[in-house]
Parts: sequence; C-alpha cells; structure tokens
Amino acid sequence: MIRLRYGNTNTFLIPAARGCLLLDTGYAGSLPAFYRAIRQAGIKVPEITYVLATHYHPDHMGLIPELMKQGVKLLLIDTQMNSVHFSDYIFARDRLPFEPIDETKATVVSCADSREFLAGIGIGGEIISTPSHSPDSISLVLDDGSCFVGDLQPWEYMDEENGAVQADWVKVHRFQPRRVFYAHAN
Repeated sequence: MIRLRYGNTNTFLIPAARGCLLLDTGYAGSLPAFYRAIRQAGIKVPEITYVLATHYHPDHMGLIPELMKQGVKLLLIDTQMNSVHFSDYIFARDRLPFEPIDETKATVVSCADSREFLAGIGIGGEIISTPSHSPDSISLVLDDGSCFVGDLQPWEYMDEENGAVQADWVKVHRFQPRRVFYAHAN
C-alpha cells in the first residue's frame, strides 16, 4: 500500500495482480498535484486499474472523471449509485474543472460480491457499507489487516449515543483490523 498525500484527503494505492486500486482521489482541480504525488511514488496513471471512492463528497472523488478519461475504471458499489452526483453542484458552484461522472461506464459491484471481485483483480479483502458518515460511505478491509475507513468517525472519539457510528465499528471490528487508515488523519 502506498499512501499519497497531496491535498487534504489521504489517498491510497493498493497493489493488485495487474496494476493497482486507487482509493479516493481528492478534490477536483488537484490533478497536477496528483501527478506529482504518483510520480514521486514511482507510479504512472496506466498502472492504476481501478478507482474506488469511500464516498462521493467532493474531497474524495473530484478526480474520478479525469482518471476515467485516461482509462482508469471506476469501481462503484451499488449502495453508492444514488450519490454519484452528490458533488456536481458544489464543483459547478465553485467553478472547478469537473465533468460529471458517467456511471454507465462504471463497474458496479455489491458489497456481498466485493470479495469475489477484488480476488479477481488480485486483492484479498472486501468492501463493507459503513453509512454513518453518509449513506454511500464504504470501508475497504484487506486480508492483511489493513482497513481503510474514509471519513468514519474514529472509534476513540465516538459518542456513546451515536448508534450508527457504533454499528459501523462493530462491522469493521468483525474483521479484526490491525491498522486503520483514515482519509483525514495520519
């Protein structure tokens, strides 16, 4: 796993049998910084096979359309279908360079089928729905003990009255993760 930090969102490259999976992308307009970050990591865009957003807030998916134009495939979880265009109005309002995602070109997979899909590209793990942050939020749990939770509220800061966050952490803890990676923390 390679952590890329070029904006306010951590992005991660997960090695696969052929290429890699990019988890989250940062904000629209950050493509030059993304290019610098992958160059420093010794990666080129054609080596990125799939991109997966932990959710469709602007700081997690802004480069997806640009990457799709360059041949990177969008891995879209079925629970995210209604949220793909959540950020469109934000990018338009802020006049950022952004074309809406064409979800008809995405590879749509359910959480239930994610283990089989990931195994097919050479990654051991699965994707689980963790909707306490937003209805489309997912976490990627790898068999090596790594867990990528996007904007899921950290366990240690959890308010005991927030049952949705507790339920998400119960799901995550079933996998007994050894390392948890957040989108906005070290």
